[in-house]
This record gives sequence, C-alpha cells and structure tokens, in this order.
Amino acid sequence: MAKNSTPDFVLRPFEGLPGETDWVALREVVPSASAPARTTKEYGARDVLVVTILPAGWAALHRQDGTILLALQTLAGSGDTSRDLASVLLEAIEAEPGTSIELGELPGPGPRLQDVLDLSVPFEVTVHDDFSFWLDPTTDVTPDLKASLDQASESIVPTVKLESVESAYWCSMSREFLRWAWPVGEEALIDAISRLHAKRESGLGGGKFVGAFRSSGLLVPVWELPRGTEAADLEEPAKELKAKLDAALAVTEPLDANERRARAGIVSRQVTLR
Repeated sequence: MAKNSTPDFVLRPFEGLPGETDWVALREVVPSASAPARTTKEYGARDVLVVTILPAGWAALHRQDGTILLALQTLAGSGDTSRDLASVLLEAIEAEPGTSIELGELPGPGPRLQDVLDLSVPFEVTVHDDFSFWLDPTTDVTPDLKASLDQASESIVPTVKLESVESAYWCSMSREFLRWAWPVGEEALIDAISRLHAKRESGLGGGKFVGAFRSSGLLVPVWELPRGTEAADLEEPAKELKAKLDAALAVTEPLDANERRARAGIVSRQVTLR
C-alpha cells in the first residue's frame, strides 16, 4: 500500500471487536445509545464512551471533564470505517478538554479500532431516551441548554434493546418493529431465514419478517410487529426464533424449490446501507 493512500476496503470493519453486532446497530439503527470502551496501554489506557451521535455531526468530543466521546453515526469516510474511527479517536485523545473533532481529510494507513482498543473490555450498550450523555455531569444545565437538548431529543425513535438475545432492538415508529443484527455470514443467514420462511416459521411475536438490510458486512433482518407490541413481549419469542435460526444455520443440504422461492423474495427486499 502506498504511503499516502487511503485504507483498503474492509467489508466487516468491526469484526474482531467485542460486540461487533452492537457496533453495527449503534451505527445504523439505534438513535441514542452509549457503550464504554478503553484504549490499550500503548494508547494511554483512556476510557472512551462510544455513542451513536454527537451535536452538529461531530466525529468525537474531548469533553471538559476529560471524557472522550466517539460517535459512530458519521458520514462515510474511507473504505475502512474502523481505521477512520481510530484516527478520530486518537485525535480526540490528543486534543485539549473542551475540543470537538470534525471529520477532516481521509486518514492514511494506520491503527484500527482493533489495534487501539482493549479487546477485553465488553461492549455493554445503554439505550437512552435523550442526549444528556453529551454533557459533563457537572455542567450547569441552563434553560437554553435544556431547551436545546429537549429539541434534539424530540427526534429520537423510542428504542429498547432486548435482554434475551444479542443485538436485537425493538422500536416504535408508525408501527412497531424489531431490527436484529446477526454475526454470521450474509449468505448463510439468508438461507436460514429462507428455510423458516418456506415453512411459515419466520415470524416473530405474531409479526412478520419483512426484509433485511446490509450494514458493515452484516445482515440486519427486520420484523414488523402487531400494533402495540412492547419490547417485553418479544423476549421469549426472540429466544425461540433464535433457536430455530440456529438450527437452520446448521443445515448443510441445498435449499429445496420452496426455500429457493422464499430466498428470491428475501433477496429482492434487501437494502445496503453505506
């Protein structure tokens, strides 16, 4: 690779990080959430708060209290999102407290998140119903500041992370949906869903599988739920569906004719994000 070239394209930029599927979910489908991380000793053993979004589209923030915030929902950069985020993170660490980091030129080759972060630290997501995590806890929240935060929070789609399975997020928009990131190969997961769909077993909690989108090299299936379905209603059905999908993933025989037809319909409804 040439010294000044941008990083090569990486299909699964978060692969190898704890909680890869939650990194993808926070980047694409969760409006307001945070998760702790820490850099390695080589990079200062600094605590980092990975968040969905920051004000004004900032890529990172070295908060006045010394906390480093790293935003995932930023504009696409080079072909390696992990390298882009690592570059921003290191810039934020070096910046003075109170400094926001905006996206600049694309980074050249260098360390990725997998190199910079301590991989023994679990990626434990907290979903928020506002953006108060932007602020230093000691900040005096003036009426104007509160009004600004309230205005930003009005855009948040109500979202809940399920506890019974990994990386499944209920949300309420015009209808209720479940969006569930899976850490397996796209083709294998499509085949597994197709096997269930052909048997009319791909539904969840009385709702129906409506499609999937690709993001950061993973597939995120989506279910439309009956009106009024709450996240708590899905805990057991999600466990049951996971067991069925795991069993379908273990099947090695080729798809039969009905399953191939189901697969064709599923593929036609996929969307690729970034």
